[in-house]
Amino acid sequence: MKTDKFVLVTGASSGIGREISILLSANYNVILCGRNLEKLAETKKACFTKNRSIILEMDLFDISSIESSTSAFIKKNDLTVSNFVHSAGFMKMVPLKSLSIENLNQIFNINVISSALLAKVLVKKKVNGSALNSIIFVSSNISNRGAKAMAAYGASKGAVDSLMRCLAVELAPKVRVNSILPGAVHTEMTEGIFANDEVVNRMKSSYPLGLGSTKDIANTVEFLISEKARWITGQQLTVDGGRTIDISG
Repeated sequence: MKTDKFVLVTGASSGIGREISILLSANYNVILCGRNLEKLAETKKACFTKNRSIILEMDLFDISSIESSTSAFIKKNDLTVSNFVHSAGFMKMVPLKSLSIENLNQIFNINVISSALLAKVLVKKKVNGSALNSIIFVSSNISNRGAKAMAAYGASKGAVDSLMRCLAVELAPKVRVNSILPGAVHTEMTEGIFANDEVVNRMKSSYPLGLGSTKDIANTVEFLISEKARWITGQQLTVDGGRTIDISG
């Protein structure tokens, strides 16, 4: 009988996913999922040692192998997954006139399709028992807004949140499903944006609480998978320092 329960965190090799993994490792066993084995090893080294942290090397762009690889990993390691956090994401600013099928496939495979396929595996009783309790998708505050050259990325995050709402209804009452919509957080993925001082200064002026950090998002994940959030499902939880409600001139 499988006894070890884990939190599966995608995108664990860097940024928000790494911060989530390290924070949760203080109280949970964690599966560190990503495609860069060297960076995943660095995350594992930073995790707390009182609980287990194991690596699942997987490229979420290759959607054809996600279900089989995840199922095999769970069986091989004789474990179950009680919480699933999809933090992996891909962002590339591309104007509509330059948008290609390759751009769309990469963004949607990683941001949307992989999350649906992983959730599918984890709700299968033959694979994961009835262990899954919650799913959290790390979305973006662009999901409900708009920005130039962000059509593909914004559309993918809108799809993530639509998926979240549908799964929250379909999987209730056993599994809670929510999404977190971060504002501007400095990570490897957003390095190009934060490298522009003019853009950073403009962003700072529009965030009532200032710019956020990866820890702000990790803390929110920790709350949502806890029993303190037992009556919360189907919700977009915006964590952006007040950016989306600031209509100051």
